[in-house]
Amino acid sequence: MVHISHAHKKFKEHLNKSGKSPHTIRSYEKHIDDLVNFLLEMKKEHAHLVTKDDLKKFIAKAGKKKSAKSINAKTVALKSFFRFLEMNEYITENPAHALEYLKEKETKPRILSVVEYRALRDTAKNDIRYYAIIELMLQTGITIGEVTRIKLSDLHLKNDAKLDIRDRKEKLNRSIPLNSSAKKAIEEYLEVRPKAKSETLFITRTGKAIDPRNIRMTIDSCYKKAGIKDARVHDLRHTFCAHHLKKGTSIAAVAYMAGHKNLNTTRKYLEFTKSPEMEEIEKNSL
Repeated sequence: MVHISHAHKKFKEHLNKSGKSPHTIRSYEKHIDDLVNFLLEMKKEHAHLVTKDDLKKFIAKAGKKKSAKSINAKTVALKSFFRFLEMNEYITENPAHALEYLKEKETKPRILSVVEYRALRDTAKNDIRYYAIIELMLQTGITIGEVTRIKLSDLHLKNDAKLDIRDRKEKLNRSIPLNSSAKKAIEEYLEVRPKAKSETLFITRTGKAIDPRNIRMTIDSCYKKAGIKDARVHDLRHTFCAHHLKKGTSIAAVAYMAGHKNLNTTRKYLEFTKSPEMEEIEKNSL
């Protein structure tokens, strides 16, 4: 019999070795922290005593006034936790196996208008590092995680500029072209980049890799200063995809740049390329 707190500790150790993103690890840990506290209140101190009904009660309590997406995130964490316990023979029956996901409403992605992304650029211009990050995301559609994993050796700026994109385990995922705007922004950043032993491209003044949370906070601040409402860092990626499809870039090319494994993920942006704010993008380029 394994105590639920000990099981939780072992799961945390597993997560830290799993190669999952820091954001995902924090999310899983928060959900399982809440679950363990809930189970201890119910006097369910050992993992093998937990039932499917217990988990349903937890989700019902923790999911009050939450969106289907938020509730599903909890379910994902629970399934991962109990799958780990089952694989390591801490339990013989998996109570999370039969948990079902809620149907999520498909929300329209936030696509920045020409006025908005130009205002964002103008706001960030005084900070060469963050200007380069914003420009790189706008011009390539890469994720914030991919930005933070870029090494100096991943840059190939001579002739036809390219950038190597790595996965969470630092393995090469794809090599994407850099247009002149992205290349220029990176070159200007390299001129002022602090001298440091770190191979990571985007670093702090003390030479450490920038935390994704700091990037989010800074870009959110830029949005606010630029008067851009209801926008997140990930919307730079949405804007890239929608813009290029509107301009006639092939679905395959956009999918490759963005790292979409399924072309249907990219095709969904076609539904949103005829909105009023996108008409200006037809006439203008990034």
